[in-house]
Amino acid sequence: VHTSWDSSFVRPMLLANGVTSVREMFAKDRQAIQMRREELARGEVLGPRILAAGQIIDGEGGPWPGSVIVSNAAQARQAVDSEKSAGFDYAKVYSTLSREEFFAIAEEAKRDNIPFAGHVPGSVSVIEASNAGQKSFEHLYGILLACSSREDELRGHSRSPYQEEQIEATSLNEQQAQSLLALLKKNGTWQTPTLVVLRNAALHDDPQVVSSFFDSDRLQYVPYSLRFMWALGLKMTPKMTPQQLAISRAYFQAESRIVRDMQKAGVGILAGTDTPNPYVYPGFALHDELELLVSAGLTPIEALETATRNPALYLGMNDSIGTIEKGKAADLVLLDADPLIDIRNTRKIDAVLLSGKMMDRPALIEILTQVKRNRWQLNAAALILAELVVHMLRKLLYIILAALFGLSVVIFLVRKHKRKHVA
Repeated sequence: VHTSWDSSFVRPMLLANGVTSVREMFAKDRQAIQMRREELARGEVLGPRILAAGQIIDGEGGPWPGSVIVSNAAQARQAVDSEKSAGFDYAKVYSTLSREEFFAIAEEAKRDNIPFAGHVPGSVSVIEASNAGQKSFEHLYGILLACSSREDELRGHSRSPYQEEQIEATSLNEQQAQSLLALLKKNGTWQTPTLVVLRNAALHDDPQVVSSFFDSDRLQYVPYSLRFMWALGLKMTPKMTPQQLAISRAYFQAESRIVRDMQKAGVGILAGTDTPNPYVYPGFALHDELELLVSAGLTPIEALETATRNPALYLGMNDSIGTIEKGKAADLVLLDADPLIDIRNTRKIDAVLLSGKMMDRPALIEILTQVKRNRWQLNAAALILAELVVHMLRKLLYIILAALFGLSVVIFLVRKHKRKHVA
């Protein structure tokens, strides 16, 4: 999740949906996240316990404002040391890191005894990232590529995203895939598929999916500032042609199948949502993720383990959370129907216990009612998305200015040449 320190929207939405622990993947506001963690530890506020990375560590050209941008191995090591000294639980790596920077992070994380997790950068393969000790991969990035019989060809030539997706989705090599999954299991490299956000991104032009964005009852809880940014993001996303939509749908189906194969191969899977990305509603999205995992081929009990037992093992906290046992934290979600019969029954919450404190259905409804009252408040996620838009527009402006400057130079040289030729 992101912006888990948000006390008016994200935190109460998570709690009302039975989420008792979260993994924060971008503590952009380092002070706010640490303050919220301390308040939770002292029992001053009620909400999910937060295990957090600090700021994203990325290479030159990284998209997110507030990231730590490194340009060499020394800076990469320093960034890891900073996360460790600030008391964060792990370091977050991102997409544009160079090979030198990525492997420097891996070495320093091992030296500092701090896990590193996040995106697999395009500069390294998932095999290299797993062997280097990356604790978890988010969003399945690089997985289908590593399973493709045309991997070397894809890495060697630049194509459009849709061309790459079409090739990856249709060139899976079964032996290559099984070898990769065996390696991930052997290395203990966990996977967080985030199928809910992958589906939204892949099918954002599917009429049925778009309809669900705007017709959802959940929209009533979303702050107006964030609702505006979500709608703006959807408008700024290029429209798909029917062929592109078909390719994107097939790619998402291939991602779902590889998740099924991961489970069969014994690769550790974590339930994650990447909330609050557009129309990925905090708390509610976890139940969507569980449903998508079952649709992918997991059994209901296996899907439930991705949100209970597995995260506890991943975090090294299985002695205190993750299962119902004597001596462990009293974190429970009481349901009105059996999720083993229908995974959608996880949404039928009667009560939530967090460290022994019980919130019955009326209390949970009151939490959501208060979230609705907060809709006019400026939202942390909306601010981050607004910063991203401004950042992108600024980069676009620089490109336009550079192009205009280059064009003016060419015009000047052409005119000078003509004058010289006339003379």
